[in-house]
Parts: sequence; C-alpha cells; structure tokens
Amino acid sequence: MTNAGAQPASSAVSWRFISAAAVVALAFLLLYFRWFLQQDRFSRGAMEDWGHAYIIPLISGYMIWLKRDDLRAAPKFTFWPGLTVVLSGIAAYFFFLIGISNHLGQGLSVILTIAGLVIFLLGPEAFRLTFVPLAYLVFAITLPEQVMNQITFQLKLLASAGAGVLLTLLAPIWGYSITVEGNTITLLYKAASIPLNVADACSGMRMVVAFFALGAAVAVFACKHWWQRIALLLMATPVALFMNIIRVGVLGIASLYDPALASGDAHMLIGTLLLIPGLGLFLGVVWILNKIVLEPSAAVAAMKTADSGTPGRRTP
Repeated sequence: MTNAGAQPASSAVSWRFISAAAVVALAFLLLYFRWFLQQDRFSRGAMEDWGHAYIIPLISGYMIWLKRDDLRAAPKFTFWPGLTVVLSGIAAYFFFLIGISNHLGQGLSVILTIAGLVIFLLGPEAFRLTFVPLAYLVFAITLPEQVMNQITFQLKLLASAGAGVLLTLLAPIWGYSITVEGNTITLLYKAASIPLNVADACSGMRMVVAFFALGAAVAVFACKHWWQRIALLLMATPVALFMNIIRVGVLGIASLYDPALASGDAHMLIGTLLLIPGLGLFLGVVWILNKIVLEPSAAVAAMKTADSGTPGRRTP
C-alpha cells in the first residue's frame, strides 16, 4: 500500500538531493537573515548574558549526530503535507514581523519552518527522530523585554538577599562591612564605599534560561527515563538561582580589588564560567537519580549474587 501524500525515493542521499537541499538552505537563510542578525545583536550586546544562544545549535546538531544511524536507516521521501507546515511557518514569521512585531514569535516561526522542511524533504520518520533536537532550539531565542521586566525585579531582590548573606559570611575574611537595601549591596572597605547594583543582567532570569538549556541537554544525554528528565528540569531554576547568588558574591569580592570587575566583560565571563560548576551539580543530580532506580537486569544480577552467597543454595 502506498501513501497518497508521499513520493517514494531511495534512502541513500544522492547528489541531486544535496543540491536541492543546498538551494533550500540558501533560500531559508535569505528569508530569515534579518532575524538571525537581530538574534546575534541580542546575544552579543543588547541583552547581556544571552551568549548561550550560540551554543544551542551546536548541542542540537550533536543530538542529531547521535541519531545518525537511525536517520540513515529511516525511510526518506518527499512528504507533500509537510509543505503546509513550511508555509505556515513563513506566514507566522511575516505576521510577527509586520502585523505584531515580536522577536520570540519570529524565532518560533523559524523553528516551525525548519520542522516543516524536515517533514517535507525527509518524511515523518525523520521528523520524529529530530523532534527533540529541533525543539531544543527554542532555548536560543531571546525572550521579549516585557516578560523579562515582569520577572527580573523579584529575581533581583532574591539575588541581592542571597548574595548579602554570602558576603556577610565572607566579611571577616576580607575585613569589610556590608549593607543591603533593595537590589543594592554596599561594601565598606578601607574607608571606601563600593556600591553593587544588582541590575537586570544579574537578576538571574538569563541564567535561568541558560541553566534550563544546560539541564535539558544533560537530561537528553544522561537520563534514561522521562521522569528523570522532568526532575532534572525542575532542578534548573534552583540551581540557576543558587549559582547567580554565587556570581553576585564573586563580583562583590572582585570589586574590592577593582570596581570595574563588577561590570562589562568580566561580569559576563564570570557568569559563563559558572556554567561549569552548574554542570557538575546537574551531573550529581543525575548520579543520584540513577542510584535510586534499579533496572530489572541489575535486580536479577543482584538476586543471583545474593543466592550464590547463601549457604546450602545453588545457583542454576
């Protein structure tokens, strides 16, 4: 029985297919070139600490590469209903470009178009195998400023309060005094007053998104069960907030030596470096989750070991 919406083709990738894919890729880049430039501007300067957007496509590509054998074996054909998904993505993009200007909506439309191209050019099975990597691209899209402003104020207060406690504990070591008023931390050190204003970039919102992306990647690569992946994602927010408090504390100590270290490139570098211990925390959570789950094969092996060690019993 043949699929009415499908046009069979060889599973091997031909030069003709590669040429057609190159033309489609070029047309795709030309169509969405403006959005990619805008996202680059947000990631590099207009919205600090969104530099993880450059890493997301690489992780997504690695996810696809891990499935390369399944993709190679999957039946591939032109699935014409996928063209409606492509056109829907293009229509949505222009709606969020001309009708209601919204960068997030445009980005989601770009991902929808990519998904449609996969369905149209390679078929439903290829889309099933690449669904998670494609959905992962959402973490690269900058959130609207309105959403950021509504959430960041409370996160700023939380970061200030947590960093205030941390800096108070460290005060006897460095010999400074500290006061916390709202989102402003003031260090008194050697007769100098050093204010630390926990601005939007230190609020933790951007770190929450980055750590959600990091947690999702660890969940896909290291967790075997869906409930473990959900549990790991639920840990993303507390891990991000904790690491953000550490960041503000580190910036406070660094400002004792040079107040300029609390802003600019040093500020962004410290935030990026803290992804490394954050990764360690996620891997620790994965280790715990794996320890509390006993796989059937492991349970059988444990029973055989116990039986072999019991006097008067023989293992068949």
